Amino acid sequence: MPSSEFKRTDRIAAELRRLLGSMVHAAVRDHALPSVSVSDVEVTRDLDSATVWVTTLLPDASRDTVKALNGMAKEFRQQLSRTMRIRRVPELRFKYDDSVDKGERIESLLRQEKDKGRL
Repeated sequence: MPSSEFKRTDRIAAELRRLLGSMVHAAVRDHALPSVSVSDVEVTRDLDSATVWVTTLLPDASRDTVKALNGMAKEFRQQLSRTMRIRRVPELRFKYDDSVDKGERIESLLRQEKDKGRL
């Protein structure tokens, strides 16, 4: 029977998501980046690295935004090491989460089909 308790990696990922959300928001404001939000954080089992999934309001600027966030990853990690109570903060890798873009595309295709009377 599977255990219903949370794993340590899940708890750390949730805490990283919460803390990085506010850090990224401040960085966006300070560095004049397009609006970015942290959608998810995945931590490896050995807690060595964490993939931080972000979404932007401007999908065209997502590549530059993710590049800028990856450039600031060391700063974020240092800030996290001061606030989190874990021995070693995972290395951060920012990636663009395109699931929102895909969902909007599917929704627009369905609306087009509905307007044509096919649905």
